Amino acid sequence: METQVPPREKCESADVDEARVRETQEHLIDGLTATRLAWTFKALSDPTRVRIISALSHHEMCVYDLAAALGMSQSAVSHQLRTLREMRLVRFRKEGRHVYYTLDDAHIHDLFHQGLEHLNHD
Repeated sequence: METQVPPREKCESADVDEARVRETQEHLIDGLTATRLAWTFKALSDPTRVRIISALSHHEMCVYDLAAALGMSQSAVSHQLRTLREMRLVRFRKEGRHVYYTLDDAHIHDLFHQGLEHLNHD
């Protein structure tokens, strides 16, 4: 099935606007950066990980508190936290036998909240 594109979104001729192409290429991210960014979004594509980000966007928490808040096992939460750590979305600190997690930096907090704002935008 062919998708119909409204006329205003079609190019009217096969001529390439070389200046526009060059300008776009100057601002285009490289392949490695695109891959890393895609992996970040992939990490955020899991609902459980998004809920963990949501919880940590308010304050740091230990894995046991996170598990209780999410209604999940400690093992399942730890597994998701490992992925988030590998992607540098969360970090941890140890205090005695407890490990506390927090968002890696304000960018992750902002990314999460901008995503929420986008969902609520009319």
